Amino acid sequence: MGIQNTLKALSDPTRREILNMLKKGKMSAGEIVERFPVSGAAVSRHLSILKEAELIRDEREGKFIFYELNASVLEEIMLWITDLKGENNND
Repeated sequence: MGIQNTLKALSDPTRREILNMLKKGKMSAGEIVERFPVSGAAVSRHLSILKEAELIRDEREGKFIFYELNASVLEEIMLWITDLKGENNND
């Protein structure tokens, strides 16, 4: 998985909102879908892109799929951006 996929996934406001929702804890696909004024298929595609970028994980529980944030990828991106900016503790 490359940083290009991650940045592409983060570029969409709907996907960023999904990540914001998931920072509060795991949610079912249905709970996520009901918060957006678009079709379930559209939200499913957003979830798929986030999953491909490894920004979220999914887990099946019975007939439901629950999604949760994968914070480790976000931390890697933040470290890369901080390094890119050249920030250090001596400033």
